[in-house]
Amino acid sequence: MIGVMDLNERSREILRRVVETYLETGEPVGSRFLSRQLPLSLSAASIRNVMSDLEALGLIFSPHTSAGRVPTQAGLRMFVDGLLEIGDLTDEERVSIERQVAGSHKSVEDVLDEATKLLSGLSHAAGFVVAPTYEAALKHVEFVPIDNERALVVIVTEGGAVENRVIDIPKGLTPSALAEATNYLNAQLRGKTLDEAKTHLARELETQKAELNELTAKVIEAGLATWSGSNAPNDPLAKSLIVRGRSRLLEDVHAVEDLERIRLLFDELENKRDLVQLLGLAEEADGVRIFIGSENKLFSLSGSSLIVSPYMDTQQRVVGVLGVIGPTRLNYARVIPMVDYTAKLVGRLIN
Repeated sequence: MIGVMDLNERSREILRRVVETYLETGEPVGSRFLSRQLPLSLSAASIRNVMSDLEALGLIFSPHTSAGRVPTQAGLRMFVDGLLEIGDLTDEERVSIERQVAGSHKSVEDVLDEATKLLSGLSHAAGFVVAPTYEAALKHVEFVPIDNERALVVIVTEGGAVENRVIDIPKGLTPSALAEATNYLNAQLRGKTLDEAKTHLARELETQKAELNELTAKVIEAGLATWSGSNAPNDPLAKSLIVRGRSRLLEDVHAVEDLERIRLLFDELENKRDLVQLLGLAEEADGVRIFIGSENKLFSLSGSSLIVSPYMDTQQRVVGVLGVIGPTRLNYARVIPMVDYTAKLVGRLIN
C-alpha cells in the first residue's frame, strides 16, 4: 500500500489542501480553487495533472461530472496518518473542559453525561461514552428454578436496574439449596457494587465453602462466573452506552445519500448490542484511535468515522471508552486532542 512518503512534495501538498478544504466545506475541490490557495507556483493545468495522478492512486475521486475532487477513504487515512497537523489545547480550553465535565459535586454518571455533551458540542457530531455500571450497589439477588438443570438469577440494584440471567445448576439440587444460595448471597452482597461483590464473593467462598452445602456452593460459583462476564459479553450490568448530540448529525445534510447514511448510523446506534467491541477497539490503543469508513466494523453500514480513546482506573486498567462518531468529514485536528484530554480527565474524575 502506498504511503505518504511515496508522494513527492507537490502531490502531498495538493492532497493536503484537497482534504482540508473538503473537511471544511464538504464540497468537491477544483484545480482553479487550489491554484489560488497553494503557496506553490502552479497553473491550474499542472494541478489537474497532479490530481489525476492522485486519483489513479485511489486517494481522491470525482463524485460528479465536475472537475472537483474529494478524498477517498484511503486519502483520508493517508491525511490523518501522515499529513494532519494536530495542535495542543490551550490553557483556556483545558479549563473550560474541566469546568464543564467536572463542575462541583458531580456523580460519576453526571461526569460521563457531561463528557458526551462536551464532545458532541465540540465536534458537531455525536459524542458517546461506553461506561462501566458496576458503581450501582446491589439490592437483591434471587435464584428461581426453571427446570432440573437451569435456574434464573434475578439481580436488582439499588438504582432499580433489573437483570435476569439463566445459569446451569447441578443435577439433584433441591429448592432448599437454591433458597440457601439466595439467602447467603443477599447476606454477603447487599449494598456492595458489582465489582466489590465479585471480589468479596470469591474470597468468602474460599473460606466458607466447607460450611455450605456442596451443591449450594456450586450454584454460587456459577453465579460468580456469570457476573465476571465470561458468560455474558453483552451484559448490560457490565457496561452501558451513553450517546448525546445525534441531532447534530443532521445539521449539515445536503443530499439524499447523506440523509440515508445518517439514518443508517441512527439505526446502528439504536440497535448496537455488542458494546464490548468498542472496549476492544480502545484496549488496543495507547491513546486515541481513529477509524474511517469501513475500517470501523461496528458502524460500517453508515460509513462513519469514529475517534475513540480509553479511560482508565487507578490501576491503569481500561474501564471504558469515549469518543465521537459522525460523518467522515470530521474536524480531526480539533477533535483528536479534545477526545484525548477528555478521556484522561474522566479517568481522573471517576477514580
